[in-house]
Amino acid sequence: MNNAAQQITNAASTWWNAVLAGFTRTDPLSVPAGILLGIVAVAVIVSIPRVTWRWFGLYVTFVHELGHAFAALMTGRVVHGLKIGLDHSGQLVSSGRRGFSATWSGFWGYPAPAVVGLALVWSVSAGWAGAAASIGALILLVALLFLRNFTGIVVALLSAGIAQTLVMFADARTVSWAVLVLGIALGVGSVRDFFKVAAVHTRRRTQLASSDAYLLAQATGAPSFIWLSGFAAVIAGSAAVSAWLVWGMLAR
Repeated sequence: MNNAAQQITNAASTWWNAVLAGFTRTDPLSVPAGILLGIVAVAVIVSIPRVTWRWFGLYVTFVHELGHAFAALMTGRVVHGLKIGLDHSGQLVSSGRRGFSATWSGFWGYPAPAVVGLALVWSVSAGWAGAAASIGALILLVALLFLRNFTGIVVALLSAGIAQTLVMFADARTVSWAVLVLGIALGVGSVRDFFKVAAVHTRRRTQLASSDAYLLAQATGAPSFIWLSGFAAVIAGSAAVSAWLVWGMLAR
């Protein structure tokens, strides 16, 4: 028993040291144009076709719900749990004051993947991809505490497992490439998700109750168009800055 406990302690210590090691600045990537095109192609392949989006979209939904959760915590709300459905639906349960805090939390769902994607791309451009991977690994572990359904737990476990493996076993350059791919993929995925919610307000209005923009409109009285425009502005701005950062990383 003592031996098993010692092995667990050693493994935890090794993992924690790997997490801390990620907070060492490395040289920014120099990305050849051909490889960049390949990365963008991968991002499109996992985000656009239904067969791949069915699975990658679950991760984008996970980030979407974490965006709601983080925004809720920022304003002092209490997060009780979140759920993710196989149909890419999500639900965050939080409590706190009505008004600004509820609106702030409700807004930061659809923009979250784009903002996280931008943060990941920036981390690669600045040489902090290891730190981004370490922070992501810690956040994914904490998120496990809030999942309240089987699909969400599986998505979180797989995401956390990949993140921990990357932190533990990949060298700094591999981590940088992986973070860059994920950052660009999240950016493309956020655009796809936005068009999905926009379609709910134009062609699939029977699904309005699933739209954050509709829920925000009901809660605030401001029309859904305002909230959709806000989503679009943050997503487009994040995509533009990400593109500028990637352009700066291109090998000359």
